[in-house]
Amino acid sequence: MPWSPDVPFNDLPPLPPAGLDLEPKPVLKSTIEARTALATLAQAGQLLPNPNILIHAVPLLEAQASSEIENIVTTADELFKYADSGGGDHATKEALRYRSALFAGVESIRNRPLTSATAIRICSELQGREMTIRAVTGTRIANPTTRQIVYAPPEGADLIREKLSAWERFVHAEDDLDPLVRMAVAHYQFEAIHPFHDGNGRTGRVINILMLIKAGLLDDPILYLSRAIIARKNDYYRLLRAVTADGAWIAWVLYMLDVVRDSAVSTTRKIEAIRTCQEDIAERARAATPGGRDAQFLAVLFEQPYCRINTVADRCEVSRQTASSWLHALVKAGLLGDVKVGRERLFVNHEFLDVLTRPE
Repeated sequence: MPWSPDVPFNDLPPLPPAGLDLEPKPVLKSTIEARTALATLAQAGQLLPNPNILIHAVPLLEAQASSEIENIVTTADELFKYADSGGGDHATKEALRYRSALFAGVESIRNRPLTSATAIRICSELQGREMTIRAVTGTRIANPTTRQIVYAPPEGADLIREKLSAWERFVHAEDDLDPLVRMAVAHYQFEAIHPFHDGNGRTGRVINILMLIKAGLLDDPILYLSRAIIARKNDYYRLLRAVTADGAWIAWVLYMLDVVRDSAVSTTRKIEAIRTCQEDIAERARAATPGGRDAQFLAVLFEQPYCRINTVADRCEVSRQTASSWLHALVKAGLLGDVKVGRERLFVNHEFLDVLTRPE
């Protein structure tokens, strides 16, 4: 039976695609470029004095961008402001749950394989409630502007579980397929299965990062993939559909390899900009306050753009009064701003925030 967008795609074929070479010469060339960019990113990350900068910041930026793809719009400033407290408006809270889901996924795969159970855990973190495999019929995906149905995913909880089991086998297959190509193909299949009532896109994008970590191509979740997808968002959805409608696998794989390469290059540039910013502020901080010579104090200023007096006092093992004097000295010197959020006063490293949020 030919595929139709408004009929549940219960005949979604298993992976790998039958009779297709997933690694023709153009794919092999793009794979080499993406791997080179990832290796350069790894080297750049090792040059940062404090790797926690990336581990704290990039997942928040990824959370904002991945949520924006699903039309959940908040700002990086709001995310960093509420990163510790979990506050903010509804969109900010949803994006912060994306970061929690990403960290939960990373923790999970450190100790066990990536499976459909991992996906359920990720989606549950994203949604803030226990998620189960979609059992209700009638799910249709429509164009948000025209409301025209573009895809009907498989229906029936048992069938969906079968397809997820086959997806798992492909993810862990012991063959010669490059891990980057495997990630691209597995991402399509997960989105086509659409196993949950909501949160499938964001869950699938978390899984992309987990697959790269599992393959040894990343040590930590420091790749900012979703921003590159946003830059070509129409292509993302067009090419996903083209695989379903026309079996256009190679164009899809090439797109995802480009996303990985572009993301790695831009994240490497961001690391270089962070290092420059960090060195410049450290030099000025040393001139402004005795705290500027405290390595832990400088580390706190660059783990997140917003910091609190209590955080500085705890990390630097100084009194709250001393921590306050250091921070206010940097405000006076123009290195930090300060803002009241509720009953708390937060100190803002605006130069660092600008580096994090600008496109590279």
